[in-house]
Amino acid sequence: MSFEQSLERLQEIVRILEKGDASLTESLDLYNEATKLSVECKKLLEDAKLQIKIIDDEKN
Repeated sequence: MSFEQSLERLQEIVRILEKGDASLTESLDLYNEATKLSVECKKLLEDAKLQIKIIDDEKN
């Protein structure tokens, strides 16, 4: 899943949880999914940051 897709899914999960219509089990499942997506997004951002640093270091 791309960063953009993961972020979009995270936003969708937030909307669902904010509505308060999900059962406790559904809410826990969504929270678990959101946690995994958050970790993946953070990893993708860290990788992008490293790539930018490498490019900048090569220019200097």
